[in-house]
Amino acid sequence: MTEKAIIKVFIADDHAIVREGLKQILAETRDIVVAGEAENGLDAIKLFRKSECQVMLLDISLPDRNGIEVLKQIKKEKPELAVLMLSMHREDQYAIRALKAGAAGYLTKQSAPKELVTAIRQVAGNLKYISAALAQELANHVNDDHEAPLHETLSDREYQTLTMIASGKTVGVIAKELSLSVKTVSEYRARLLVKMKLKNSAELTHYAIKNQLIE
Repeated sequence: MTEKAIIKVFIADDHAIVREGLKQILAETRDIVVAGEAENGLDAIKLFRKSECQVMLLDISLPDRNGIEVLKQIKKEKPELAVLMLSMHREDQYAIRALKAGAAGYLTKQSAPKELVTAIRQVAGNLKYISAALAQELANHVNDDHEAPLHETLSDREYQTLTMIASGKTVGVIAKELSLSVKTVSEYRARLLVKMKLKNSAELTHYAIKNQLIE
């Protein structure tokens, strides 16, 4: 195994247990090493610049900022970096958004260790990675004559606001967690209600539950 064959990976996840679990899985491979780690979005952006990683494992739900935003910033600075998104959310909730934003692949944290290793090797080779289940869903969409669900018309920030409101969070709490003003979050809420033809947060929550957008 030559030095050039080694795949250097950077892990960005706010849960120490998850990071340690990922490192343990990758420690059992001969061609993948962990070159750095971060526990929030800001550190991920700062520290990846100093690393020589080819692949980043990026949690989509970081405490200080949305993983999609971090992804866009990182791809803007280093477009050749392969970013593999990790999430507790089902693929149909965020995978398409992540891929459109520049991700090389998307994995749920429930994925088997073998699938994680396969995904890393694949995206390191400049290929995209999606699970068989997501591939089937995309294929179904191609042959689907129906219009896309209304929530798919939302921007990333609007969609994030939707899921947070549906989870029971107030505009004030959302503003604090996203480091935005209450006015800005209120504007996102107003826009998404118009786009989705809903009247209030109660209808929004009902829609989210019906379409399984929240756990």
